[in-house]
Amino acid sequence: MSSTAELLKSAAELFPGEVVTQAQVRHVDLPGAGRFALITLDNGFDHTKPTTLGPQSLANIDAALDQVEKEAADGTIVGVGVTGKPFIFAVGADLKGVELLERHEDALAIGRGGHDVLKRFQSLAVPSFAYYNGAAMGGGVEIGLHCSYRTVSASVPAFSLPEVFLGLVPGWGGCTLLPNLIGADRAVTVIIENSLNQNRQLKGAQVYELGIADALFEAADFLEQSLAWTASVLRGEIEVARTDVDRGEAWDQAVARGRFIADGKVHGAAPAAYRALDIIAAARNGDLRKGFEAEDLALADLIMGGELRAGIYSFNLVQKRGKRPAGAPDKSLARPVNKVGVVGAGLMASQLALLFARRLEVPVVLTDIDQARIDKGVAYVHGEVDKLLGKGRIGQDKANRLKGLVTGHLDKATAFGDADFVIEAVFEELGVKQQVFAELEAVVRPDAILATNTSSLSVSEMAAKLEHPERVVGFHFFNPVAVLPLLEIVRGAGTDDPSLATAFAVAKKLKKTAVLVKDAPAFVVNRILTRFMGEIQNVIDEGTPVAVAEKAVEPLGLPMSPLVLLELVGPAIGLHVSETLHGAFPDRFTVSANLAAVVKAGKRGFYVHDSGAPVLDPEVVALLEQGDTVLTEEQVRARVLDAVAQEIGLMLADGVVAEAQDIDLCLITGAGWPFHLGGITPYLDREGVSQRVNGKPFLEPGVASVPA
Repeated sequence: MSSTAELLKSAAELFPGEVVTQAQVRHVDLPGAGRFALITLDNGFDHTKPTTLGPQSLANIDAALDQVEKEAADGTIVGVGVTGKPFIFAVGADLKGVELLERHEDALAIGRGGHDVLKRFQSLAVPSFAYYNGAAMGGGVEIGLHCSYRTVSASVPAFSLPEVFLGLVPGWGGCTLLPNLIGADRAVTVIIENSLNQNRQLKGAQVYELGIADALFEAADFLEQSLAWTASVLRGEIEVARTDVDRGEAWDQAVARGRFIADGKVHGAAPAAYRALDIIAAARNGDLRKGFEAEDLALADLIMGGELRAGIYSFNLVQKRGKRPAGAPDKSLARPVNKVGVVGAGLMASQLALLFARRLEVPVVLTDIDQARIDKGVAYVHGEVDKLLGKGRIGQDKANRLKGLVTGHLDKATAFGDADFVIEAVFEELGVKQQVFAELEAVVRPDAILATNTSSLSVSEMAAKLEHPERVVGFHFFNPVAVLPLLEIVRGAGTDDPSLATAFAVAKKLKKTAVLVKDAPAFVVNRILTRFMGEIQNVIDEGTPVAVAEKAVEPLGLPMSPLVLLELVGPAIGLHVSETLHGAFPDRFTVSANLAAVVKAGKRGFYVHDSGAPVLDPEVVALLEQGDTVLTEEQVRARVLDAVAQEIGLMLADGVVAEAQDIDLCLITGAGWPFHLGGITPYLDREGVSQRVNGKPFLEPGVASVPA
């Protein structure tokens, strides 16, 4: 038994639950070229369960390579190809197995085992070809990088090296081979920039344009075309020309650009991007052996670190828990929704109308206080549909249909009399919303759902004066509606199961991540962010310079600084939510006089952006009245994190959500908090904040952390 086989056998024993991928070898005759071996990767399931590469799967690829290596040495084949099952090439290492590893040497074996198998594609006595027929990620992409040639289908929807996004490095050749194939700058784009931009995916045509693939073919006959192209290459009729890689100053500039991107995204707080860049920097001399050794070590170190475990935890939250919301009623109770009403025609209401029309494909009617506002709202939706058409994301027929679905009417009875689901997006004031619901109840059917997009007000109080409070539900979207996946679904005191089930069914059709939330002030995301931002504002008010307060939380690697976030939300909304929460919890939530002054002055934020970079607005600086207590960055960070840990502890004790996992899911999908943090609770656990503040961690050992 070879050392690689031994390595993979021991790894497979650590991971008994692996979904095993087979590597079947069949032979085809290529006209004028000869007999060709084609390996197909297939786990036996359809495309909804993508092919992954655990230790037994790698062992199967190793066994297939034993066969074709012998055939190549014997001269009975002229080449070897590898492709995937329909719609899937392979989507990388099986992360379920990685979570189970408890020793550095076992983690090291994962890297070495992958390298030992995949590099055999390079050492065959005949050329090797990868045919990227469908989704390819991580180790799937790396299989192809070890081959002599690659083709890609134009229909490939997702192609990436997402490891840095999760807290790893491309560790089976990606960091070393890709820059040597397409140059360091393009490799930095794929490995660092795309990963840190919410795991941006490449399409098939982009894979070809970057030079990763040597040929691009249409999906309908992709494999046939690829094999015909392969025959031409083997016959010498096609010579694949590749651009010379610049190994001079351009390489250093590319790595420097990668560090600049990483600093901007994670501020040095997460190691994966920097480890990947170190390997790319060292790969310039083309020494594959040293590069692979560096990948092995980086992979093992990161597997045994908190960032990866938090990244996998985040991935599982979004992919699994997000699709099966905790506490949601039986979906069989949901009622059909064949028409939607939207109260209001401002920007938020118009965004909602567009989303409902696109996802549900049912009539959507807007109302407002005058026809001009309604016309503006409908025009906004039609304009956004035209943009989708212009970008080629929808066809003309679909555009016409969507425009026809969205209309407006001044009279609520006419607009909503036959609606199944009506959502209000009016001014955030309880009396206004109560009045809207009273008007709606008079004109809608008894079983129509009444939903509110409130960000902080009590759903129960809104419904309190209605005859049918059981059909009122909170349906809180996050801005921009088209981008942020989270939907906080709020159960009021009187909300019944059929109404709640209908809300969850609608959320699923809207392709949103729905989380069930108790009717508590500001729900989840806004409550945590307001406590977080409130503590930043407090230290500024007390005397800490703005720059120190902002820089203090950079190690969290958040998508933007607190005051830039305030600008995005809007100071007036931030002030309003802080006032709501101060009313509910006056001992923990403050209302900043400085923030009130900024709002009163009509300022859109603390910064001006005339130079392209944010600079403190001198007019805002003149408004600030500060004390003389100046804290260090470390003191600010400790104070902010203690406040957040306390608030989350109180929310969980009050049953605002089912578990800490729901807090993290909300922050990842509703506020863009980084995957590498695991949202927030794993970070608070890792830093010892949870223990210090609440006397215990939020999560069990081994959840988002290395098992003890």
